[in-house]
Amino acid sequence: MTPRFDLSAFTGAGYQRGGSTGKQIAWLLTSGLFLNHWWCPPSVRASGLRLFGAEIAAGVLIRHRVRIHWPWKLKVGTNSWIGEGTWILNLEPVTIGANSCISQDVFLCTGSHDHRSPTFEFDNAPISIGDGAWVAARATVLRGVSIGDNATVGASALVVKDVADNEVVLAPAARPPKKHP
Repeated sequence: MTPRFDLSAFTGAGYQRGGSTGKQIAWLLTSGLFLNHWWCPPSVRASGLRLFGAEIAAGVLIRHRVRIHWPWKLKVGTNSWIGEGTWILNLEPVTIGANSCISQDVFLCTGSHDHRSPTFEFDNAPISIGDGAWVAARATVLRGVSIGDNATVGASALVVKDVADNEVVLAPAARPPKKHP
């Protein structure tokens, strides 16, 4: 069977890292050796992110084990929280509004691939989360999604389209198995 993709021809077209190789290496070392650990104070974490180009407003709390791919593509509003274990894979910009809560182990993913591309090229898009929003534990928000002001994304939800202001979206609840006669 012939594979539908020729990954050897992948070019990475359309994706810009936004930082030099030296800056990328410095970020990965700094975050991996210092900023991600429990003993690093949140204020130092925020300062480190700012040093690498993130726009982190006053009062932001970023817990440990938060992975941020490129800080220069991150903007977080006043008094927002980012919970332990969150992964922000921001190949494109991620904006989090003021007084928003990104709970534990949330995955914000701006990257994808075009399944129609014979070389599997990138299909990336930014993520925007409004003011007063809550993205609950283990939710996943995919590329191109905007979450409105005061919206709630329930635990373990998979968000693939925009969530309106004040809207609540929940993951499907587990159901007991059907009884067979």
